[in-house]
Amino acid sequence: MTDILLRTASLRFGYPQRNGLFRKSSLREVIKGVDIVVPRGSVLGLVGESGSGKTTLGRLLVRLLKPTAGGIQFDGVEIGGLDDAAMRPLRARIQMIFQDPQSSLNPRLRLGTTLTRPLGAYGRLKGRRDQRERAAALLHLVGLPAEFAYRYPNELSGGQRQRAGIARALALEPDFIVADEIVSGLDVSTQAHILLLLRELRARLGLTMVFISHDLSLVRVLCDDVAILNQGEVVEYGPVARVFSAPQHAYTRQLLAAIPLPDVEPGWLDDSPPLATSQQQGSAA
Repeated sequence: MTDILLRTASLRFGYPQRNGLFRKSSLREVIKGVDIVVPRGSVLGLVGESGSGKTTLGRLLVRLLKPTAGGIQFDGVEIGGLDDAAMRPLRARIQMIFQDPQSSLNPRLRLGTTLTRPLGAYGRLKGRRDQRERAAALLHLVGLPAEFAYRYPNELSGGQRQRAGIARALALEPDFIVADEIVSGLDVSTQAHILLLLRELRARLGLTMVFISHDLSLVRVLCDDVAILNQGEVVEYGPVARVFSAPQHAYTRQLLAAIPLPDVEPGWLDDSPPLATSQQQGSAA
C-alpha cells in the first residue's frame, strides 16, 4: 500500500471581497474542491496558467493560508483547521521555497544568520560555533561556498540567492516542501543547475515535494505525477508519462500545444556535472 504523506479532500479557499458599502462581504473562491495525494518520496507537479490558483494552493498545503472548507491531511494528521499554536510543532516538517528570493531573504541579515534562524527558533543550536558549522553545512548542501555565510543577499546572483532560499527551507530537515515557481526568473543554464540540485537533494534526503511551475518541460523531467489546475479546479491528474502522452482534458491539450516542449533525451540531467563540480558552478551562477 502506497505511503501517502499529504492528501487533500474537497479543499476550498476564497478571499473576502466587498459587495458595496452597505452589503455583507462575500468570498471570491479561488480553490474549488481540490483532491490530491502526494506519496512519500514523490514529486507532484502543479501546472496552470497565471491566475489558475497554483500559488494559493501551494500556500494552503503548507498552511500559510487556512482553507475555507475541506481538509488537508499531513502524515495522518488533519491540519486544515489547526490554529497557529497547534501547527507550530509541524511547521518544522513543512517548508516552502518562494519564487522570489530577493524579497524572501532579509536584506539586512547575512546569509549565515538567515539560514540558522529557524534552527534557533526551534532550539536546535548549541552556541556560535555550532551556528557557523550548521550554516556552512547548509551552504555546502546547495553548492555554495562556506564563506557566503558572511554575504548579504544583494551580493549574490539570482541563482545563488535561490540556492540560499533552498538551503533555508532545508535547515529544519523537513519531510515536505512546496517549491513555488523557483526557476521562473532565472536564465536557462541556471534553471538546469537548480533543477539538477533539486533532483540530487530529493535522492539524498528523501524529500517529498510539490513543484509549482508553468513550464511543462521542467515538470516533465522532475515530477512523478502532475495536476493540471484551471480556475481553481484540478481538471487532469495522473502520472506525468500518461498525461503528456495521452492528455484527456481539452485544457491540458491546450497547454501542451501552447508551450514548446523539446524532445528531452532520457538522462539529460545525468549528463550534467557531478555535485562537486556543480558546487563550483553554483558559486558563480
